[in-house]
Amino acid sequence: MIDPGLITSTSDVIIGLAVAVPVVVVGGGVALGVRLRGRGRKRQRSTVVREEAPPGALPSPKAPPAPVGGVADVGIRAPSVEVAPAVEVAPAVEVAPAATYRGRMGKARGLLSGYLGSVRARAKIDASTWDDLEEALIRADVGVGATDALLDDLRSRVKAGEISGADGLIDALKADLVATLCTADASLAVPGSGSEQPGDDDSGNGRSVDVWLFVGVNGVGKTTTVGKVASRLSAQGTKVMLAAADTFRAAAAEQLETWASRSHADIVRGAEGGDPSSVVFDAVQRAESKGHSVVLADTAGRLHNKVNLVEELKKIRRVADRSPGQVVEVLLVLDATTGQNGLAQAKVFTEAVDVSGVVLTKLDGTAKGGIVVAIQRELGLPVKLVGLGEGVGDLVDFDAAAFVDALF
Repeated sequence: MIDPGLITSTSDVIIGLAVAVPVVVVGGGVALGVRLRGRGRKRQRSTVVREEAPPGALPSPKAPPAPVGGVADVGIRAPSVEVAPAVEVAPAVEVAPAATYRGRMGKARGLLSGYLGSVRARAKIDASTWDDLEEALIRADVGVGATDALLDDLRSRVKAGEISGADGLIDALKADLVATLCTADASLAVPGSGSEQPGDDDSGNGRSVDVWLFVGVNGVGKTTTVGKVASRLSAQGTKVMLAAADTFRAAAAEQLETWASRSHADIVRGAEGGDPSSVVFDAVQRAESKGHSVVLADTAGRLHNKVNLVEELKKIRRVADRSPGQVVEVLLVLDATTGQNGLAQAKVFTEAVDVSGVVLTKLDGTAKGGIVVAIQRELGLPVKLVGLGEGVGDLVDFDAAAFVDALF
């Protein structure tokens, strides 16, 4: 008979050896031992991270992971009490505008990559080089006029010996595009900076409310743009009043009211089918009485080839510019996917309401990003904001260098 107690103690010895020496060269023992050591190291690192904090201290606050399809709001941190030590939380990532452009302009960059690859593959600059560059720029909607001007300048510099080689030519093209896009002031009006003191206008009244008008045709994203701008200004501490002056589209006021709630802004609405100018006038008066410094006015989608609608837009502009209001921005919202048709819209709106800048939406969803160059070169209008996605933080200031870098 074998003593049961002896079996128990022997098992204990075997188990102890297995724990102390996980690598057993029998069958699959080596692999098992390696896996055990690997898991042991992971547990050890997790333990070290938790032990670095002094006893009783709360864990360091960490940023939540970025939402799918959007960009995480930079600078916002989750409260430390909501982060459990055992939960893996993505580290905070500071997203610069250049990184955002590069990540969202894949379609435009994809269109150019094939042509630029052919240019770089050649040993010298020849006729085919110029053909490839011309086709690439026109397909990207830079426009015939802007393309001819850019390439004529490059040809003269190549002939003079200032540029040599394919890489040098592409670098020079990028520099010329940046220079072209920097010819106009793309900065937005600072809320309150343009306000005059009492007695400065002809009526003897003070002008204390800045008015931003948003204009454009149907479907370009005006109302969404107004909401995103309101969110940005409110986050900066500016008191914002929204004017739902699109009284022709049934859902426009409801949509803007939703944005007002999200951005902690007030809103003035009018009756459906009512006079949009009166809505803007009431919003300015209300803003002055409640201490708001900015009114953002959403207007109905105006067909740029309809004279009566354009005349109504002129009236809105005149009314918005009456004391105590003053129009400091007239932003034309264009859909980047429309290409050269957007240029035709810009010409008419500029003549009607003296547009101060362009908001280019849906830039992430098109290969026609070159329309930015055509708008600025042919109309002298700066692109001030661009939409790179659906999120609130995806409406960003236009950055010429980041745009061109992402394009190439």
